[in-house]
Amino acid sequence: MSAGGSTRAIVAALLANVGIAVTKFVAFLLTGSSSMLAESIHSVADSGNQGLLLLGGRRARRQATPQHPFGYGRERYVYAFIVSIVLFSVGGLFALYEAYHKWHDPHGIESWQWVPVTVLVAAIIMESFSFRTAIVESNHVRGKASWVQFVRRAKAPELPVVLLEDLGALVGLVLALIGVSMTLITGNGEWDAAGTAAIGVLLVAIAVVLAIETKSLLLGEGAEADDVARIERAITDGPEVERIIHMKTLYLGPEELLVAAKIGVPAWETAAELADGINAVEARIRAALPVARVIYLEPDIYSAARARAGGNGAAETAVTAGDGAATPGTGAADGQSGH
Repeated sequence: MSAGGSTRAIVAALLANVGIAVTKFVAFLLTGSSSMLAESIHSVADSGNQGLLLLGGRRARRQATPQHPFGYGRERYVYAFIVSIVLFSVGGLFALYEAYHKWHDPHGIESWQWVPVTVLVAAIIMESFSFRTAIVESNHVRGKASWVQFVRRAKAPELPVVLLEDLGALVGLVLALIGVSMTLITGNGEWDAAGTAAIGVLLVAIAVVLAIETKSLLLGEGAEADDVARIERAITDGPEVERIIHMKTLYLGPEELLVAAKIGVPAWETAAELADGINAVEARIRAALPVARVIYLEPDIYSAARARAGGNGAAETAVTAGDGAATPGTGAADGQSGH
């Protein structure tokens, strides 16, 4: 995923939400509408969320250290998870709390009656521009995937988060507009409370979806089936490898994939020939999938009889090569490619 594309979407959402939050707060102070207060807090929470996403993206770019040898790419997942918590608590639960009090003490909008409708219509227009930016940037990377598949499968969390936030904001604005309009028409503040409650339920639902998806990323996800197939073809598409004994992949960050595989190779005469073969396989993997930046390959002489007996396993002693070096008797890939 293009980091520039996600940053543009985040900045657009941040600018829109700051402007919207200010106008909503003014409308709440003038009218006392609970829907306007819920929407104000929602926009403040969204603004903070975009700030968190920008901070996470910046911290994730730090160089690897001996304590964190695989870098800090997963910080983007951490901050996206924090965003889901903020949206759940500050946005959704506050709206439900405000709706509860408004329902037990309903009152109409008695002054500045034109303000909330005007503000909400203006907010819908501004939020639509932010949502359009998120859609355009997402279309650059989602390919043929549906929107649901994109949100569920995206390894970079920023665009799915901004998409769901903007969608929730637009739907919430429409709900607030309905609640405020019905309150103005009927003079019954319960419509305002109902609109506030609907906003709260919506935000809680979106927060739960985001939490589930970012939790999965935090736990560690492997490559998608299509990418795994491309890696497998790259490994076996040459004379260096007879078969893949087993392989695992793991995203170290949105744009960095680890590939670890035990491969069956011919009986090379020298370690130098083995190392050259391993390097050729690594080059093919990177050409097939550029995000595969960390590659561990453990060569072994494959034996069907040993495989049936439980041999050729991950813990079995074998010759290991990576980055042009061969080390006998390690039993695990100990060469990190690309560094």
